[in-house]
Amino acid sequence: MGKPAILTVDDDPGVSRAVARDLRRRYGEEYRILRAASAAEGLEVLRELKLRGGRVAVMLADYRMPQMNGIEFLEQAMDVFPQARRALLTAYADTDAAISAINVVDVDHYLLKPWDPPEEKLYPVIDALIEAWQEAGDREVEDIRVVGHRWSVPSFKIRDFLARNLVPYRWFGADEPEGLRLLEAAGRGPESVPLVVTADGAALAQPTTAEVAEAVGLSTAPGRDFYDLVIIGGGPAGLGAAVYGASEGLRTVLVEKRAIGGQAGQSSRIENYLGFPDGVSGAQLTERARRQAGKFEAELLTTKDVVSLAARGPAKVITFADGSEISAHAVLLATGVAYRPLEAAGVAELTGRGVYYGSASTEGPACRDTDVYIVGGANSAGQAALFFAQYARTVTLVVRGASLESSMSYYLIQQLAAIDNIHVRTRTQVVGAHGDEHLAEITLNDDKTGTTTTVPCGSMFVFIGAEPRTDWLGDIVARDDRGFVFTGPDLLTDGKRPRGWDRDRDPFYLESSVPGIFAAGDVRAGSVKRVASAVGEGAMAVTLVHRYLEAP
Repeated sequence: MGKPAILTVDDDPGVSRAVARDLRRRYGEEYRILRAASAAEGLEVLRELKLRGGRVAVMLADYRMPQMNGIEFLEQAMDVFPQARRALLTAYADTDAAISAINVVDVDHYLLKPWDPPEEKLYPVIDALIEAWQEAGDREVEDIRVVGHRWSVPSFKIRDFLARNLVPYRWFGADEPEGLRLLEAAGRGPESVPLVVTADGAALAQPTTAEVAEAVGLSTAPGRDFYDLVIIGGGPAGLGAAVYGASEGLRTVLVEKRAIGGQAGQSSRIENYLGFPDGVSGAQLTERARRQAGKFEAELLTTKDVVSLAARGPAKVITFADGSEISAHAVLLATGVAYRPLEAAGVAELTGRGVYYGSASTEGPACRDTDVYIVGGANSAGQAALFFAQYARTVTLVVRGASLESSMSYYLIQQLAAIDNIHVRTRTQVVGAHGDEHLAEITLNDDKTGTTTTVPCGSMFVFIGAEPRTDWLGDIVARDDRGFVFTGPDLLTDGKRPRGWDRDRDPFYLESSVPGIFAAGDVRAGSVKRVASAVGEGAMAVTLVHRYLEAP
């Protein structure tokens, strides 16, 4: 098949020659360095490569080009080589457009011109793009097709599961011509939806998420019976621990029930995370962390539901819902929190049919020209409002408190205030949700005036409160009355160690009431509910695991 290609597209001959020269000097032995003088020429080059069975690893496009700018070119180029990594060449004045492209068009990076010295400003970016392309595999995006009903709860769960696990798929309504053809080809009727058709032609009717995960190549079974460290939960704390644990030589497995990334992985944009001055989406951060953990050979398991944890001598034993078990020297609880259910008439019946918990970014395009309501006043709700405002006619934040200032970061409040179709209703609660096949209206109670009104609503996204949902732990570790896990100094009462503690030392800072069982991130009592602090605690937990293994 020959060398894979790195394509640059720039209408400025001087810039085009310079970038090609620098790329050829570093990558010329292993990659073909191709140039195009316009977006149209670049697309022609890509189509010719496609016909000849060629491969493209990286595409660089200048933002300011006549007829078709770099963002528009990369958007069309994705249809030809969807696995190629994408970056914009841009001047400082156009960085806002570049940032928008990263968040909207799935551009991976942008490079400021000039990039001298290339050893510092060009090559590290290209190295990362090539590594990402190699990690994804030299293959086309698998053609996963899902047939279902727009307002079907099982159909939504499959789409949401695939999206949150970053598995590309194509959606077809069961009443659309292509959807009907797929059902007929699979020998199924409309009652069989959701139907998932894999790249090799296997058809799964009404599959579980575990069956879908196995079919699309996600890891669902542990590779061994015993580990140094088992991490339960795949959010920022769990991923941070997986990277540090595996990189430091611990046999590490991360177990996640739903999707790697946790609640942070659903965030449309995180702007206050250190090292990302232009912001990063939860999906991008999750993808990078997942690849990083895989690089160090940490195992990442999805759709594994942990139902119990026990200490059997020095070993910690984890039992899954299917009855299987794995054991480890140490366990890290990083299960985070879940959004609290909204207690209002009709909400439970319409969940998955217009009512959603979390951002459910798969619903963005479907919200076009509708009225969207977001319940909650914390950062996650604000980020969701910014995301859905791109699609919806109006977005209304329904906030129980008197203002946003007590629960939301200042920068988010400022951004919300600057967008015309975003509105905020304070001291207001949702008291009802109405609709037959799907959500159509909600009833709001205004605590300021005591009045109740019913308004049209296309979709409602709920971000209220946080519950650790640690009931499955039983009495093995000490928890507070809300279920958060006590660790370290919080376990000491008047200087006395917790009951049953059998070590000649106090519990380590992130250690629970059982030696060798640790907690990090939002599930830990007293933790700071931020992505950065969760990652930090995950890293710190690995250091404490080492101390535990050296002197239990």
